Amino acid sequence: MSTATETKLDVEISITESAPCTKRIALSVPAKTIDQRLEHALSAFMSTANFPGFRKGKAPRALVEKRVGDALLNETRGQLISEAYSRAIEDHNLRPISEPRPVDGDAMPELVRGKPFKFAVEIEVAPDFSIPEFGNFEVRKPIIEVGAEHIDGEILRQSYRWGTPTRTEGPFEHLDRMLGKAVVVVEGREGVYFETDKALCVVPAKEDEGKGALLGLLIEGLDKSLLGKKTGDTVTVSTKGADGHEREELRGKNITVTYTIGEAERITPRSTKELADMFSVETEELFKEQVRDALEQRRDGEQRTAMREQVAEQLLAAIDFPLPSKLSEEQVARTLEQQRMELLSRGLEAAAVENRLAELRSKSEKSAKDRLKIFFIMSRLAEHFGVQVTEQEVNGRISFMATQQNMRPEQMRQQIEKAGRMSEVLTVIRDAKVSDRILSQAKASDVPAEEWNKLVEARAKD
Repeated sequence: MSTATETKLDVEISITESAPCTKRIALSVPAKTIDQRLEHALSAFMSTANFPGFRKGKAPRALVEKRVGDALLNETRGQLISEAYSRAIEDHNLRPISEPRPVDGDAMPELVRGKPFKFAVEIEVAPDFSIPEFGNFEVRKPIIEVGAEHIDGEILRQSYRWGTPTRTEGPFEHLDRMLGKAVVVVEGREGVYFETDKALCVVPAKEDEGKGALLGLLIEGLDKSLLGKKTGDTVTVSTKGADGHEREELRGKNITVTYTIGEAERITPRSTKELADMFSVETEELFKEQVRDALEQRRDGEQRTAMREQVAEQLLAAIDFPLPSKLSEEQVARTLEQQRMELLSRGLEAAAVENRLAELRSKSEKSAKDRLKIFFIMSRLAEHFGVQVTEQEVNGRISFMATQQNMRPEQMRQQIEKAGRMSEVLTVIRDAKVSDRILSQAKASDVPAEEWNKLVEARAKD
């Protein structure tokens, strides 16, 4: 029942700012245009309509209006809403970051012959700001030499990564992995908020100071709740939803998770010789040399990442603008998924990525707002620099991620596409290119590893 027309819609547009980064768009389509559109829709339908007892296209007008009049009104109304909104976005160069919503929850008005069609919507738009002078930015490049302790540490990590899992009933030790039933209750909400029979949990390593992730939540003292327990045991842990959590209903709320351990496994690490054999390396010494080469490549990547993070910090200091008055779940979740792709691209294992994301969720509302601000800043600067992401760059990034996760590139691509996360991969590549454009203009200086570590610790305290 198509009523498409090539005529440009006649519409009056009024735009006001109802809140920071929020535009209220009031639209009015004249009665004359309404009548013309409805007449066009009816005539188009009548010309092809088949009604019993009448030849094709010869049914009386009154009969056609009676049978399909309401449907034509609704279809025409939908088209007018879409066209008017698109016209407002195009004519006023708006950059929406949310779907349009009726003002104050009002329902869209009905379409009536002989009367103008007036409606209003609100949208959140990307903020506008002035671009700073990047030649004034100063960044430090940490200089780190890969030593024997780094090689030994990486071999230890790989020995557990490629170790042999065996079932265990407990008592549980550090790094034991378990699968069980989790029931989540949230303060202020009746009944169970979330429940799953397949909640994965890992007993935190000794160096993690007791903190670990469960269902994407960072739990303090998780090790004390799990160490010494056995399969079949039930533990109860609590945390508080961060003010910047992507789910609005969890922000600032006390969250309790009851976890019943169903099954568990313990990893027996491989020896260095076993790792060398697995990777078809002739001797342990050659394997250590390969590990050194890999660590040096990773170090170079981490150096670049550290410099890009400094760029982000200085962009936040140099650029200020109001965010939408209410952080939406979609926006916050999108920045977290971008972080996921960035961490996977840097070679972190899946479990380590989930721990890092849990840490990010636990941070303050300011941290969530800063991540969102950087998202908007990078989007604008990508336009400023004319940054484009090529298919070759996407393939290269996916191949690298696949190598880090011991997967084939096509498997990694399918996994990303199935999760609907390809846009986050594109954003990670785009932001890296934008940061590198800024770094090419900034003043850079080398910093020894010891001094760099002190700077990082000081920033962490701040």
